[in-house]
Amino acid sequence: MTTAEARGIDAVRSEIGALVTESTNPRYPDLAALGTSELVAGMNSEDSLVPAAIGRQLPVISAIIDEIATRMRQGGRLIYVGAGTPGRLGVLDASECPPTFGTDPSLVVGVIAGGRTAVNQAVENAEDSEEAGVADMAALDLGPTDSVVGLAASGRTPYVVAAVKAARAQGAYTVGFACNNNSVLGAAADTALEIEVGPEILSGSTRLKSGTCQKLVLNMISTISMVRLGKTYKNVMVDLRATNAKLHARSERTLMRATGCDAATATSALTAADGHVKSAILSIMTGLPASQATELLAANDGFLPAAIAAGTL
Repeated sequence: MTTAEARGIDAVRSEIGALVTESTNPRYPDLAALGTSELVAGMNSEDSLVPAAIGRQLPVISAIIDEIATRMRQGGRLIYVGAGTPGRLGVLDASECPPTFGTDPSLVVGVIAGGRTAVNQAVENAEDSEEAGVADMAALDLGPTDSVVGLAASGRTPYVVAAVKAARAQGAYTVGFACNNNSVLGAAADTALEIEVGPEILSGSTRLKSGTCQKLVLNMISTISMVRLGKTYKNVMVDLRATNAKLHARSERTLMRATGCDAATATSALTAADGHVKSAILSIMTGLPASQATELLAANDGFLPAAIAAGTL
């Protein structure tokens, strides 16, 4: 090991040693000495701290979602970028958007250090590569309508910090989401989202409370952004397509709930609309053929209430 490499490792040790996410939880000094029921209760108790920690940052989260949704309405994308557990959570949230909201897979994208291989297994040193973070953002050809959310529990992961800096330089709106305050990642982004949930029951295992925190917030970001894009109607999913038995049954229930129609009418309308729930709802509520309902939706940017109003004039 060279002197420069040794100094680099010393600097990392110093950084990590100051992080709340790496500290030891004094309530649980010896996990093996506890019974299974005690460990289960302990983990549940620690997990219960997460919603309150998120609650203290709701104004920041709300502002972030408004910024993202505004850009998405202009044709922009939502990009999550992370390494390890945070990267996997970003990939997971992105991958759930097409089946839930009928979005194109390119609208919400999860980028993870080390590429898709890193979703299933650790890719050594991937999180330390600043060059890879810059290259991965360059490959996306980002612009001012895009939003990039950098995810790192520590708030110092070199790959993520470099990616956020690169995205910001390309004009994208950037968020630095960490589970430590005063993070390098937060400082690199347009908006810092820093939610401390305290030390983990298993010291340094940030797939636990920190991961739970990030999963809950990503749920908020994607779901509420989709609400703002008109991907829901009242409190149901209406941009999904009935592509399997479960989704077909859910789609029928959605049609019946949204319109008050019977099962036979729901089935007929869904078939005519090629499985597209939103078009079927509009067809039932306006009496328009499914093809015209689809055109009317497009003319109203996919917003069902506006299309219903236009179709009943």
